[in-house]
Amino acid sequence: MLDIVYPRACKICDRPLSNQESPDRLPHWICTACVPALTKLEPPFCKTCGEAFDGAGEGELRCSNCADRKFAFEFAIAGYRAEDDVRELVHRFKYGRDLVLRAPLGCMLQHALSDPRLATQDLARWLLVPVPLHPRRQREREFNQSWELCRELAKRTGIPAVEAMKRTRFTEKQAQLTRAQRLENLRGAFAMRRRYVWENSPLRGAKVLLVDDVLTTGATTHECARILKREGKVEKVVVISVARG
Repeated sequence: MLDIVYPRACKICDRPLSNQESPDRLPHWICTACVPALTKLEPPFCKTCGEAFDGAGEGELRCSNCADRKFAFEFAIAGYRAEDDVRELVHRFKYGRDLVLRAPLGCMLQHALSDPRLATQDLARWLLVPVPLHPRRQREREFNQSWELCRELAKRTGIPAVEAMKRTRFTEKQAQLTRAQRLENLRGAFAMRRRYVWENSPLRGAKVLLVDDVLTTGATTHECARILKREGKVEKVVVISVARG
């Protein structure tokens, strides 16, 4: 009935959507002509940060970004590559406040869980934790995109989601900074929420899926994972994101 009153249109090309795909599937939001243009993250890619390699590759590949680094997270994996329409969808969601896009982006995020290192896990025993926003940034944006993605993925998979972290210091935007500057910029910027450092916290000894919209250098997620392990006493942190930049 709603489709009759408010006909659905593709979130990329605006063509009417005539199919009746389930809301759990991407074609419910994006037409079958546009879906193939969204580039999934497929091997070969860096086994640490998920950066894609063009061409063929075999074995445990590591990119130059990870070659001389030790991250606090086990590994990072994305659903798609941050190119063209994928990047545009994320920007419209994040900066354009198009909250309807959390549904197709949540579906794209779920693709990250098909990685063999996660597909064999009982993820119902894990926890989803979003990368936090500083209160000032969240007031400007009106929502935390990572938390919205957590909620969407929790609804789809049944994995519990908790806002376990907070951002304690307002930082410069990372885009124009070098790798060393990014790490220094984030030092001391995150902390656990008080109730998640108590002895009976559900995080203690837990395995965590740290959720972000786009992963670039991994500096932010590294710092979050470091705090989750040091203050939250979690056992393991794996980063999942909609896209790998």
